[in-house]
Amino acid sequence: MQQMKVLFTCAIALVGSLYAQEAVTAAPAQDHHTATESATKATIYKSIVRIEVASQVPDYKTPWNAGRFSGGTGTGFLIGKNQFLTNAHVVSNARRILITMHGSSRKHQARVVHVAHDCDLALLELVDFRPFADLAHLEIGSIPKLESEVRVIGYPMGGERISVTRGVVSRIDFRPYAHSRSDSHLIVQIDAAINPGNSGGPVLQDGKVAGVAFQGLTQADNTGYMIPTPVIRRFLKDIEDGSYDSYADLGAYDFALFNPAMRKVYNLQANDPGVLISSVTSGGSSSGSLKEGDILTAIDGYSVDSSGNITIAGERVNMNEIIERKFAGDKIQLDFIRDGKKLSKEISLKTFPPASMYSAQYGKKPRYLIQGGLVLQPLNRNLYAAHKLNNPRVRRLFSEYVKEGIFKERADILILTRVLDDPINSALSGYVGSAVKSINGVDITDIKQAHELLNPATPPEFFEIMLDGLDRPLIFPSKGLSEANQRISENYGVHKANNLSN
Repeated sequence: MQQMKVLFTCAIALVGSLYAQEAVTAAPAQDHHTATESATKATIYKSIVRIEVASQVPDYKTPWNAGRFSGGTGTGFLIGKNQFLTNAHVVSNARRILITMHGSSRKHQARVVHVAHDCDLALLELVDFRPFADLAHLEIGSIPKLESEVRVIGYPMGGERISVTRGVVSRIDFRPYAHSRSDSHLIVQIDAAINPGNSGGPVLQDGKVAGVAFQGLTQADNTGYMIPTPVIRRFLKDIEDGSYDSYADLGAYDFALFNPAMRKVYNLQANDPGVLISSVTSGGSSSGSLKEGDILTAIDGYSVDSSGNITIAGERVNMNEIIERKFAGDKIQLDFIRDGKKLSKEISLKTFPPASMYSAQYGKKPRYLIQGGLVLQPLNRNLYAAHKLNNPRVRRLFSEYVKEGIFKERADILILTRVLDDPINSALSGYVGSAVKSINGVDITDIKQAHELLNPATPPEFFEIMLDGLDRPLIFPSKGLSEANQRISENYGVHKANNLSN
């Protein structure tokens, strides 16, 4: 039986998209609703705005260039005084943001106040809020129940006016968020399409916000997803101090214990709780407390079943939902079995910056270094995708960067991504796509160190670069390097030889 690949897509409407779908515009139906209900809806619609974004997407293939310009539309809604909630992917890489009120043609300039790419939420404010000062603030409600009806309101492509669709909550789960490419959170599935332009719009139930529309499933019709209120409330709580600090992480990998033989090896009965800890991230929240081979049986008093789920408010959810609702610095209790003994430890949760290796990056200029036509760039998800890296060594460094603790010795993994042709680097193209191990005998830890080694006060006769997995070094002379750099700059339009920070 062929396995279907599940693909989530964000629902921002790209300007000029060939895949725009005609929206069904909500029309007043006075025969079925009272005048009071119609007035209430009109008030709500005023607080739901159309967002137009002009963006500039960084180019990881030619990082010295400004990147390509693009544009798109999405939806947002007012939740407080000059506070508009929307999706992070609606305003990612934004250079200009314009907001339009329902029923008006006037565009108002806005800016991003806080953005959380890991949970795909952003908070905007207007430069001049006065035209919106009298609008109602939408109230954040609770998670809708299964089989209950919700309304998705937004500005999908296909028309300029507001659109309303209805759907039924069909699933509450812990699934991937498409925007960051690496994070999973609580998610609510509804049987209503989330079309381009709907992103960032409210999903309402009983007049309150039950979620934020944000992505759809490409291989299913009328299947949309919304960010539920626990994720929204956590984002709003996180930014109360003026900055977004990201999610904390347990720092441990688990493995389900379904196999009867495995359960027998670990002396577990059929109904005993627990998952196997397959590895613990060095320097993470659980480091020094959990060990590989432990059986994690409970988190903060919630029993963990053999598939890694817990029960909260009558719903079975992934055990990481406990961590999801915490912040860096919060303490949790772990119950586990080690060598047949029941143990309990309290740990302090923390964020884990090295994990950003696996997250898509937005709003940042690519870091790079060019010397003698050699283009060196730090490895991350954006670079991996842009250059379609297939070197086995590079793929292992990427996949095991956190799990094997590679980050402790190599904050940056520098990749030779291009060789800009010049006589000084002739016959060096065979090295492209490899990771830099050392320069003139010094192991490379980050891009700033590499820059210093390639630009010393007293240059050596030759620069010798060793790459992971290759026995032969890459060698080029220092003599004539300055002239070569000038030629390369003119031939390839390289206006700046490096960008070491973002």
